[in-house]
Amino acid sequence: MENLYYATGKRKTAIARTWLKPGKGEFLINDKLMDAYFTTEEARLILTQPLVMTNNLTSYDVNIRVKGGGISGQVGAIRHGITKALILADPDLRGPLKKAGFVKRDPRVKERKKYGQKGARARFQFSKR
Repeated sequence: MENLYYATGKRKTAIARTWLKPGKGEFLINDKLMDAYFTTEEARLILTQPLVMTNNLTSYDVNIRVKGGGISGQVGAIRHGITKALILADPDLRGPLKKAGFVKRDPRVKERKKYGQKGARARFQFSKR
């Protein structure tokens, strides 16, 4: 298909497969409207940031398949996927998107629990006697 841009976005353990096609600004996330999938206004603001910043909010229809992680991870993965798809659609947008910090994948993930310890960093309480 022509004028269909695909990119994969990742954050924590969430993976978002994102398709952008010229349209009127409709968002479908796992076959649901954006307002039905993400109930918080903050989540909706974060995932539309790349489109708002580049003045493309009403230029593209966005279809997303996201799995894994929680709300925060999924929102970050979607934002990353939309950013990468926008760069494919218009390479001139890379500069402003990179300056805003949307191009790079957020590398922060939960640190694993270590054996002999209470958690990743927390230790069991030491008793001298």
